[in-house]
Amino acid sequence: MDDQKESSHIKVKNGVATINAMNMHYRNLNSLIKAHNNPVKEIHVRKVYGQRYIGTGLKGSMELHLYGTPGNDLAAFMDGPTVYVHGNAQDGVGNTMNSGKVVVYGHSGDITGYSMRGGKIFVRDDVGYRTGIHMKEYQDVKPTLVIGGSARDFLGEYMAGGIILVLGLNLPPGQRHESKFVGTGMHGGVIYTCADMAHLGKEVAVIPVDENDVHVIQGLVKEFCGYFNFDFDEAMKRKFVKIAPVSHRPYGRLYA
Repeated sequence: MDDQKESSHIKVKNGVATINAMNMHYRNLNSLIKAHNNPVKEIHVRKVYGQRYIGTGLKGSMELHLYGTPGNDLAAFMDGPTVYVHGNAQDGVGNTMNSGKVVVYGHSGDITGYSMRGGKIFVRDDVGYRTGIHMKEYQDVKPTLVIGGSARDFLGEYMAGGIILVLGLNLPPGQRHESKFVGTGMHGGVIYTCADMAHLGKEVAVIPVDENDVHVIQGLVKEFCGYFNFDFDEAMKRKFVKIAPVSHRPYGRLYA
């Protein structure tokens, strides 16, 4: 590829591609990103205004920087790349993601991490409803979702595996999360939090963290603080607990 190739929508220089997404249809934008996935290692997309499916099915180790607000199903089925959202994201971030990383410098919408099978998602602020629904793990592959703020109802619904960490850094000391039906139908994985939830599903219980849990939390908090410039020691001052399922077959009696 010509190192300084230019077109009306994309410029490539020194191995870095810059795309102007203003008024671009989501199909054209995604085709342009995929066409430059292998030749370049870093793509910056500016003026993103709700285009859907950005990063869907991308493979490899590239970095994708999005400036604006990407639409639904960002990084769906993604397998390897790292996506930085310099703004808020809409619904379905990381839908059935296999591996890679998504870092959101703002809020994320509903069903963030839906059916994640691997990789990590870091959200600086709040997330919407049904975050982490149907997350699952296989052997040592555990999808991970770290939320700097709070989550809405049905967090971790039907969760079958993986890790959710809710830091609540925007909550005053002692204030609970207003999330209801947390862990409803949950039968695998773990949710870590440092503030009480308004209401838990009957399939889960609050359990004190052990030494291994603390090690996991410290690693995730350190990575989170590195992305968003939070103070690690300040974040770790809070008392963490874990929400875990009380049964691996919560609805077994219905089908036995």
